Amino acid sequence: MTSAAAVDLTVQIGALRLRNPILAASGTFGYGLEFAHLVNLNRLGGFVTKGLSREPIEGAPAPRLCETPSGMLNAVGLQNVGVRAFVAEKLPVLRSFDTAVIANVFGYTQEDYPEVIRVLEDAEGLAAYELNISCPNVKKGGMQFGGDPGMVSEVVGVARKVAARRPLWVKLSPLVTDIGLIARAAEGAGADALTVANTYPAMAVDFRTGKSRLGNLTGGLSGPAIRPITLRLVWEARKAVKIPIIGLGGVETVEDVLEYLALGASAVQVGTASFADPRASERLAEGLSDMLLDAKLFVINEIRNRFLAENG
Repeated sequence: MTSAAAVDLTVQIGALRLRNPILAASGTFGYGLEFAHLVNLNRLGGFVTKGLSREPIEGAPAPRLCETPSGMLNAVGLQNVGVRAFVAEKLPVLRSFDTAVIANVFGYTQEDYPEVIRVLEDAEGLAAYELNISCPNVKKGGMQFGGDPGMVSEVVGVARKVAARRPLWVKLSPLVTDIGLIARAAEGAGADALTVANTYPAMAVDFRTGKSRLGNLTGGLSGPAIRPITLRLVWEARKAVKIPIIGLGGVETVEDVLEYLALGASAVQVGTASFADPRASERLAEGLSDMLLDAKLFVINEIRNRFLAENG
């Protein structure tokens, strides 16, 4: 009788090889250390740190989370200790784990991105960088970097020049007319992989008080409610580029993981599910082998090959 151990879960994202396609998403897993007593980090494909900026950021006022039907809103405000404190205090401990650590990088000006990466380039223990380009460009009236192909090309290009040691992933915004156009701009500027996609701007209000249910007026919608929309974005991006894609949006079950892989994603990130179950990412990694074995598949990439053979 064949055991689940015979199933090959390894995936390749450009030059980076992961033991399985399950990554914990940025902003939902802290710096990884906060979950280490609950989750066996060595059983994950890896995780993405919360966003790192040039200087520490206090973040948004409370409340920062709000439950919604089939999901949640968050308005954390990109709170973080700053890139230098991350390198000095967090990264030395993370190096003791045998898992891929991807540093999420963000900025409010184009110059912020390479400055953060310069600090990370001098440090050991990272597997890749993930650029969050859904941030407002304060020099251009608050327009998102990720909303315009020209701006995408510029910010990815300046980051690529500095990111010499490690792969550069780019996390795309869903708020675009043509995700394929944005994906091609990132690929053309030097992205090694794409994360599709970030949260969707949304609101929740308490009609009794007339106040937002968040400390901010708006937040980012995530969870199962957005999965069908993001699946389409992954499919559209997959048709537009040749570089790997990491799917992100509403992943809660093994079936959800395999849906993203079937559409052409090389891996997935688990976000909102970690708030309800801190072990969600590890649980999914454990369940993949059994599900594939039941389907008589012994190499996880066969999932993608089957769908593409049917749909081109």
